[in-house]
Amino acid sequence: MQRMNPGEVAPKAYQAVMGMEKYVQSNVDHTVLELIKLRASMLNGCAYCVDMHSRDALAEGESSRRLFAVATWREAPFFDERERAALALTDAVTRLGEHGVPDEVWDAAAKVWSEKELADLVFAIATINVWNRIGVTLRLEPPAQV
Repeated sequence: MQRMNPGEVAPKAYQAVMGMEKYVQSNVDHTVLELIKLRASMLNGCAYCVDMHSRDALAEGESSRRLFAVATWREAPFFDERERAALALTDAVTRLGEHGVPDEVWDAAAKVWSEKELADLVFAIATINVWNRIGVTLRLEPPAQV
């Protein structure tokens, strides 16, 4: 059962996170952004966000086959070099360990993304991780009907 509605209880904080969300939506390719959001949400176990971002991606024309394959993106042949680099960076930032993001992950991303694009990817990954932590902590549930 949902613990609270964060937008009602802390509207200024909610709007601050929404500001980051609006920024990444305006600055990151939507296909890549939905892959990032879906992958991080899967890793974090946020059912609300997995549901929302898979539906959003489908509505934008993404194939269900690619969306299902996000769970096993390293083995799936459906992603190009830039998408793979973004997904690897998403995994590393989301699972941020004691030693941070490995150089090989960063270097692979820097090879195919510009410095500005990389900064935007980092903000996109950080933003979905904030949303996931809110969703999991507050037990947000996907809508029963859509």
